[in-house]
Amino acid sequence: MRKRGVRLTALILSAVCALSLAGCGREDALNAEIDPDTPIEEVTFPLAETKELSFITSAPATTTQEPNDKLIFQRLEAQTNVHIDWTCFVDDQFADKKNLALAQFGNLPDGLFNAGMSDYDLLRYAKQGIIIPLENLIDKYMPNLQAVFEKYPEYRTMCTAPDGHIYSFPWIEQLGEGKEAIQAIGGIPYINKKWLDFLGLEVPDTVDGLEQVLIAFRDNADRIQQEFQIEGSVIPMSFIINNGDQDPAFLINGFGEGYGDTPDHFAVTDEGEVIYTAVQEGYKEGIQWLHGLVEENLVDPEAFTQEWSTYVAKGKNHRYGLCFTWDIANIDNYEDYVMLPALAGPEGLKNITRQNNSETSGFDRGRCVLTTSCRNTALAAAWIDQMYAPLQSVQNNWGTYGEEGKPNIFEMSTNAEGGPMLKHLSLEGESPVEVRQAQSVNGPLAVLNDYYDVYVTQPDDAKWRLDNMHEIYLDDMHSKYVYPNVFMSIDDTNLVSQYDTDIKKYADQKKADWILNGGIEEEWDEYLQKMEEYGLSDYLAIKQKYFDQYQESMNAG
Repeated sequence: MRKRGVRLTALILSAVCALSLAGCGREDALNAEIDPDTPIEEVTFPLAETKELSFITSAPATTTQEPNDKLIFQRLEAQTNVHIDWTCFVDDQFADKKNLALAQFGNLPDGLFNAGMSDYDLLRYAKQGIIIPLENLIDKYMPNLQAVFEKYPEYRTMCTAPDGHIYSFPWIEQLGEGKEAIQAIGGIPYINKKWLDFLGLEVPDTVDGLEQVLIAFRDNADRIQQEFQIEGSVIPMSFIINNGDQDPAFLINGFGEGYGDTPDHFAVTDEGEVIYTAVQEGYKEGIQWLHGLVEENLVDPEAFTQEWSTYVAKGKNHRYGLCFTWDIANIDNYEDYVMLPALAGPEGLKNITRQNNSETSGFDRGRCVLTTSCRNTALAAAWIDQMYAPLQSVQNNWGTYGEEGKPNIFEMSTNAEGGPMLKHLSLEGESPVEVRQAQSVNGPLAVLNDYYDVYVTQPDDAKWRLDNMHEIYLDDMHSKYVYPNVFMSIDDTNLVSQYDTDIKKYADQKKADWILNGGIEEEWDEYLQKMEEYGLSDYLAIKQKYFDQYQESMNAG
């Protein structure tokens, strides 16, 4: 028995030593991967011999699920001599499929191109050893991304986790800046100017004025339908509740202190206090007013249940008097609609609460990652860096040129200095979002303000949107702050995720219920108590901490 015990102990010690050595070996290998000594000339494109990388990505259900069929990637392979073995999932299945794929630790791809990684994902997958730090690769093999970081150091700061590492390659799209950034407002209300003119009405600028206009649309529905040969019933106002840009929150900014509502329900006062919009008195008053519109049969009954395809189909039949979206061309057309201005509330207040994170334009931290299975990290980083070349970024973001027999986003042209420049083409009645989805590949990229009229013309739809936003909304954007794109620790990210699951879900549920069925006044105190039970005060304290840290870092800079 004693000899057998000795042998067993020896076996255990041997196994432990083997595991320790394996662990040390893996750690050394990982260090080599995140800080390789591959000479730059070995990853200069085009490569002398074809090499292969593997990536997971996603694509809309309406487009090809074979990325190598896209002209952008075909050109890129010819330019680099790097072939990509893609695994592509449909957008609406991507989150689940991605998580399943990352659970197969021994069978990971080199990276995820359209990674869709939240901050929590980045931190937990890094902690689990599934994705790797990237800062050394960026500094050694990615001059295009380095150039972006040097020009706008805040982007490197926003990419850097609390532990000092960068775990992902970002997506950046600048179109304007500050209050004039195209992202300052997401869901814009578009009102049917053709109907207003037909009825001899002006564009309203108060909540009472809008209500009267919607009543006129309702009461003259038969006349409007006949005059404009509309198929289907006239709908005074439609939206998709709690659906980002399709939500009607814009309309309630004039109530109370004017914070209205935002997609994540956060705002910041001019004193720097982080607040939750969905527990403010002005929010309550605004929701009551919206319910009044429902009671007057001014709101599409399907607004609380419809999906995007249904919303668009009704818009394409020209049935809306007022609707909400990022770009009206995706719902109907530019000619018939104008942007509804900020509405003065009962006390005469007019304000527009800007979208959170919009101060630094469009930014997605977790757009692309590399996994611990990536053995040629220098090549992977150098290939991804091609996405940050100005002409490549522009195409990845919007679409390309020269595709035969199909609508193209661009034609290749020249700028004032004679250099290559992509010129946006007129889409002549095509849906911009559909053409863009068919050609673009998204992924990591950077489109900067100083690229316009140098590498690319400003898109007509974006210029139209920016020009109109400047004219109609700029003077009513009174808020001093927007909540910034902060990178929290894994513990705080985990807490925020837990709070958000309960708090935002409850806020969204009650918002829809109260607008449709009423009852906010009677249920308000119980609602506020429930919010506290879910941890709203603690949630706000965490958000406040990171807002204050961000302001301090900006002031220090």
